[in-house]
Amino acid sequence: MYQSFYGFTEMPFNITPDPRFLYLSPTHLEALQHLKYGVREKKGFIVLVGEVGCGKTTLCRRFLNELDPAHYDTALILNPRITETQMLKAILTDLGETKLGRSQNDLVAQISQVLLERIQRGRDIVLIIDEAQNLKFEVLEQIRLLSNLETDKQKLLQIVLMGQPELKDVLAREELRQLRQRILVHYELHPLTRNDLAHYIQHRLTLAGGTGRPSFTRWALRAIHRGSGGIPRIVNNLCDKAMLAAFIRDSDEVCYWDVRRALKEMENLTD
Repeated sequence: MYQSFYGFTEMPFNITPDPRFLYLSPTHLEALQHLKYGVREKKGFIVLVGEVGCGKTTLCRRFLNELDPAHYDTALILNPRITETQMLKAILTDLGETKLGRSQNDLVAQISQVLLERIQRGRDIVLIIDEAQNLKFEVLEQIRLLSNLETDKQKLLQIVLMGQPELKDVLAREELRQLRQRILVHYELHPLTRNDLAHYIQHRLTLAGGTGRPSFTRWALRAIHRGSGGIPRIVNNLCDKAMLAAFIRDSDEVCYWDVRRALKEMENLTD
C-alpha cells in the first residue's frame, strides 16, 4: 500500500533472503570473511551459528554468489531432517550427478570418486548444511566420515554447518567429540547494534529506490532496536508495519507511536 506513496521501486523490508539486500554490519562482514577464509584455506569444517532471523541464510546466499563458479562446485542442503542415505543422495544430486548408487556404501564410494575426479580437474567442492542443529546424530557422524575423504595434500570436501545457537549444544555432546575436533573455523553472528540498525534501515530503503521518504525519528529507531533485539527479520517486520502506520497518517515521518502500533500488532499475532 505504501510502496507507490513513498516512491519505492520494490518493497524495502521483505523477509525473503535476497543477498542483494544484505547489509554487511561488522558482525556479518566478519562472518563472511570467516566463511571465505575457511573455504580458501581448505580448513575442512566451518561452523556458523546465529539466532533465528539474524541473517544466516541471506549471508549464505551472498557467500555462494561470491564463489567463483569456474573453480567451485557447491551443494546446499536446506532440509536437515533427513537420513544418511537421503543426505548422500542430496549431495550428489546438487553436484549434478544423475545416476546414483542404491546402498549407503555405494553412495559413499560414489561421492569419493566424484570428489576426487573434480579435485584432479582443479575444482573445489563446498557442502553447506543449513539448520544443522536439527541433524540426527547418525547424519552428523556420516558428515564426519565424509570429512575424512582426502588426498595427501587436501580435504576433498569443505563442509559448512550453519545453525541456531542450539547447534553449539549439539556439537558439545561427548559422542561428537571427533567431529568437534575437526572444526577449525567457528563464528557466531551477533544482533545489530543500535548504530548498525540505523544504517541497516537506510541501506534497505535506498536499495528499494527510496528518495528520503519516509524518515525514521531517533525515538522510532530506539523503539525498533529495543523491540527487535537487533534481529534483522524482526526489524523488517517492525519497519514494514510502522511504515504502513505512517502511510495511513499520510506522513513522511515514521515516529515512535508508529513503531508502538507495529509492536502491539506483532504481539497480538503471537498471543
